[in-house]
Amino acid sequence: MQEDQVGIEELGRVKRMTVKRKREAVTRLLRGEDLELVSRSLGTTAATLTKWREAFLYGGEAALKERPGDDREEQIKRLESKLGQMTMDNELLREKIESIENGRPFVGRRSRQ
Repeated sequence: MQEDQVGIEELGRVKRMTVKRKREAVTRLLRGEDLELVSRSLGTTAATLTKWREAFLYGGEAALKERPGDDREEQIKRLESKLGQMTMDNELLREKIESIENGRPFVGRRSRQ
């Protein structure tokens, strides 16, 4: 058995294809190697190889859409959190003001000291 036939059955079990082996198979296809030849050498179907190639290209396309070093998403999440906290604080202050204006006794919180 040849070393490059990594998908061929060994003792009745199909050897699992690692990410590295899948990447190498896709690279062979992208360099122009014939789909059927790669399929036969790896012992996998042409449909499987085509699926791997499409997933590989889609992942590469998605990576190109991202902006490296752009921390805007992180900053937006931090600011949204801060806005939420401030909104809650404002609601509590409004309740306190309303209770004071209505003549109800104001009950302050006890210190945790």
